[in-house]
Amino acid sequence: MMKVSDIGRFLLGLVILAVIAGVVLWRVAGHGPAHPKVPAPPPPVAATALGCDDGGWEAAAAANRASLDTLGWHPFGRPETGWATYAPLIAREIGTACGPDSTAFASSLAVWQRHHQRPQNGVFGPEDFEPMRVAMMLRRPFVQQTAKGLCPAAPADTALAAATPEETLWSKPIQLREGALGAYRRMAAAAKAAGVAQGQVLKLVSGYRGPAEEASRCDDGGCNTLTRAHCSAHRTGLALDLYLDHLAGQDPTSTDDANRAAMTRSPAYRWLVAHAGDFGFLPYPFEPWHWEWTGEPP
Repeated sequence: MMKVSDIGRFLLGLVILAVIAGVVLWRVAGHGPAHPKVPAPPPPVAATALGCDDGGWEAAAAANRASLDTLGWHPFGRPETGWATYAPLIAREIGTACGPDSTAFASSLAVWQRHHQRPQNGVFGPEDFEPMRVAMMLRRPFVQQTAKGLCPAAPADTALAAATPEETLWSKPIQLREGALGAYRRMAAAAKAAGVAQGQVLKLVSGYRGPAEEASRCDDGGCNTLTRAHCSAHRTGLALDLYLDHLAGQDPTSTDDANRAAMTRSPAYRWLVAHAGDFGFLPYPFEPWHWEWTGEPP
C-alpha cells in the first residue's frame, strides 16, 4: 500500500508531466516563443477624392510631407534618406490607402501608434517603422525558420516546375515549386487585367536557386549581408523576383536607393502591396521585387 507521502509525490509528478505536455503542445500549435504569432495588417480603407482629408491632422501631415524625402535613418542597417520607398507598405500596415502626406494617413498612423503604445501624434518616425519591419519580416515562413537557426532543405527536382519563356525576363530559364508558379500565374493574370502589368512588368527575373548556386554567390566572401545570404529564400523554390519599372540604366534588382524608390512609385508595385497577399505572396520590404509564396511550408 502506498504511503500518503508517496501518493503526494505521485500526484505532483502527474501535475508536472501535464504542465510540460501542455507547454509542448502550446508551442507546437504556434503559441510559444519558438513560433511567434504576428498579426496580418488590416485591410486598407479605400481612398476617395475627399476620403484622404481628415481635419485636425494638418500639422502631422505637414511634418510627414517634410520628412518623406529628407529623413535620415537606418531602417535596415545602412544609411538611407527619406521613407518614401517604404510608404506603400507602411500605409498597408496602418490600414489606409491614402498618401503619406495626407491628413488621413496621419490620422491612421495615430490610431496605429495608440495600439502600439507609441506617442499618438500621427508623425512618422524610425521608432514607428521598427515594429512594422519586424512584423513584416516575421510573417514570412522562411524568416520564422531561419530565426530558429534552421535553413530549409531544397525541394526535390520533381517538386519544381519551369516557367515558360514568355513568363520570364529575357526568356531566362526559371523554376519554382508548382504551387508557387501557379499562384504567380494567377497573380500576373489579375495584374494584367487591372492594367498594371504591361510589357515586361511583373515577368519573372529569378526563382529557385539550388544550394550549389547559392554557395557560388558567396565565393567572394560577400554573403550574410543585407542582400546576400548563405541561406536564401530562393533555395526553397517559393521565392521569386519580379520585374518592376526601374531607373534607366539600373539593373532590375539593383539595391541602389533611388532605384528602389522608383520601383515603389510604380503602379505595379502599389498593386502588389494591395493584392499580392490575396494570392499568398508576402514582400521582403528592402527589395521591392522580392516576394515569397506562403501556400506551403519552406
